[in-house]
Amino acid sequence: MSPETAIAVSRKAAELEKALQRVIRGKDDVVRLALVAVFARGHLLIEGVPGVGKTTLGQALARAIDCDFQRVQFTNDMLPSDVLGISVYSALEQQFEFKRGPIFTNVLLADEINRTTPKTQSALLEAMNESQVTVDAHSYALPQPFLVIATQNPVEHHGTYPLPESQLDRFLVRARMGYPDSQSEREILRSEVGASHLEELRPALNGEDVLEMQEAVKQVRVDESLVSYALEIVRRTRESEYLSLGVSPRGSQALYRAAQAMAFLDGRFFCTPEDFKILAVPVFAHRVVVNGLYASSLKKSEQGDQVLREIIENVPVPV
Repeated sequence: MSPETAIAVSRKAAELEKALQRVIRGKDDVVRLALVAVFARGHLLIEGVPGVGKTTLGQALARAIDCDFQRVQFTNDMLPSDVLGISVYSALEQQFEFKRGPIFTNVLLADEINRTTPKTQSALLEAMNESQVTVDAHSYALPQPFLVIATQNPVEHHGTYPLPESQLDRFLVRARMGYPDSQSEREILRSEVGASHLEELRPALNGEDVLEMQEAVKQVRVDESLVSYALEIVRRTRESEYLSLGVSPRGSQALYRAAQAMAFLDGRFFCTPEDFKILAVPVFAHRVVVNGLYASSLKKSEQGDQVLREIIENVPVPV
């Protein structure tokens, strides 16, 4: 990619980010993580109480990149076929015909994913990892780009099925979408930001642009010292007495790709230590398990964050 093309592509990404920030007020960090997931070919897990804009973010992102969008409200009586699709016998054709499910889209919002059974949750594994689904021994490729935005309520525990580690490991980043600050909420009340700006949102990119940017992200340079820095953080998670499960090799790859995407969004084609340091918690926190013997008074979902921050602060940052 020529320098001129690289600059033009980076400007488009900046325009996309500003467009989303106008819809999702006061959550610039969550918007940035969502775009990191898009450009790094990953998936996003959002934790937050109802009514803070998780669904709006998914809809706005799909509109801004001019891609197909499907929302699935997960419940405990859902079946894998409700997500993937089902083979139906056609009397006219005298053969089975595959009816595609909502997963055949570009942006899939899996709302309250922890409310469905592990069997249905696992239906997403192949799609998230290989961008395809297999039904009745036939594999079907998913549209590209493909992004899963899953949400879950960290407060409600009745009738929920916590995501297993294998499922959590498929998400590139996890973002916490809490309440907006006072000024942002005042703006929401005054202008009905979420509703009006979403309707007015015009595409900043299209699917082809996104695929081009995903390729551009792969070309972002990562110095060998930064690779060593990331691997040292990973090694310490595996050896920490506070963690019973450290970061997997997939997690290491996720941080590498996320850091490249972060640099790209900042208009750089090289990574800095700050890219890795900022992203280490969002990328790693949902992949580690805190040892029960050292559980603190913090919420279970926040204990991993605390341990990771301590590890990161104790790892020397490369110059």
